[in-house]
Amino acid sequence: MNNDKILRIGIVGAGWIAEKAAITLNGLETCECHAIASRSLEKATAFAKQWNVKKAYGSYGEIYTDPDIDLVYVATPHSHHYEVTRDALLAGKPCLVEKAFMANHAQSLAIVQLARERGLFLAEAIWTRYQPVVKTVRDLIASGRIGTPRLVTATLGYSMGEKPRIMRPDLCGGALLDLGVYALNFVRMFFPSDIVSIESQCVKSATGMDLTNAISLVLADGMLCNLQSSAACVGDNIGVIAGTDGNLIIDNINNPQKVTVNTHDREFVEDIHVPRQITGYEYQFLACRDALIEGLLEPREMPYEETLYIMQLMDDFRQKWGVHYPMDDVQWS
Repeated sequence: MNNDKILRIGIVGAGWIAEKAAITLNGLETCECHAIASRSLEKATAFAKQWNVKKAYGSYGEIYTDPDIDLVYVATPHSHHYEVTRDALLAGKPCLVEKAFMANHAQSLAIVQLARERGLFLAEAIWTRYQPVVKTVRDLIASGRIGTPRLVTATLGYSMGEKPRIMRPDLCGGALLDLGVYALNFVRMFFPSDIVSIESQCVKSATGMDLTNAISLVLADGMLCNLQSSAACVGDNIGVIAGTDGNLIIDNINNPQKVTVNTHDREFVEDIHVPRQITGYEYQFLACRDALIEGLLEPREMPYEETLYIMQLMDDFRQKWGVHYPMDDVQWS
């Protein structure tokens, strides 16, 4: 891919995440939403008209065979990621797949192996990994301004009612894959040390899905991480990195806008604001474009190893909690 080429993206799925992606792409000069695919041509056509998309397809398969598409963005529910991504890769299309990457680790490993076999680019669209605030926080930690980090706390909660994608096992419901994945990534993108101890618990719905969960991790470097996620209540959504000489408060682990630096006595030092965003999604699309130009098969911001590691963690939590998806009973390859 040439440096001056516009990255033409085809979106699979026409829900609200796809809408957010289209809004983002409409604000970029080097990427465009070239096509939208839905299982309903009527829905795809309406989406294309509303968001200024050039092509509308009434089946997913049509977008895979469109020679103009440089990257397929998988914006379907978690439960459909494997099928859509596999079909796209088999058709020779690089893919950016919404979080959570797949339903489980087995699906994730099979898809990563397929991408490697085909020599195709593949990435997980965990948008927080790609944002410039990640470097800001890493630099603050490395500078020693808060001393030695000892404790991380992170919460993400939304009151999501009885949404089918939260309540139904066949749609990979629960808070973990939808929200807890952000808390886990919040830890891993700043403190990738090995986990030496794990404790966790959850409160489940009548359908057996985790509605609220709490996770405690001890890392090999002496860090303690307390994480909570919930699809049943409104959380503060704050992340705190506490060190021996101060702390960093990240205002929203789902899309940070501000990092507050405090001293040893919790005295305010400064607020660091992130660059102005379109939506915050732009960084993952730009990262994919850069990776394709460089000929990479995975983005530096979210390599396969990290995606697979977090998917395995989430499998382990679900097994402990007794949260089961139909996909867990299938051998994936």
